[in-house]
Amino acid sequence: MSWSSEDGRVELIARFTALPGREEEVANLLLALTAKVRAEPGCLAFEPYRVESAPPGSGAVAGPEPAGAAFVVQEAYRDEAAFAEHLAAGYGAEFNAALVPLIVEDGSVLTFTALLG
Repeated sequence: MSWSSEDGRVELIARFTALPGREEEVANLLLALTAKVRAEPGCLAFEPYRVESAPPGSGAVAGPEPAGAAFVVQEAYRDEAAFAEHLAAGYGAEFNAALVPLIVEDGSVLTFTALLG
């Protein structure tokens, strides 16, 4: 199975939940990583978000509220080679090593996506 779309792009969403009280540490780690990943020549997008509650009356279906803040990163890379270079970057391993003790999960939960249409 290929991780890339028809045009060769690799797109994914990474998600993780900070342990209660560790939210700002996770946010700071993620912001520091963001600048490095965006500088990668094959990176097309690296957009980190803190998940917010839906506004009252929005009609959004609320999922279970995690104990800590949830974070989502939308990522896109030019092709599988660019994604492999991203995975091989030493700062990514450093980020993950620092992140794991601060989050609920054992690591980032990755969902690979492909644009419809």
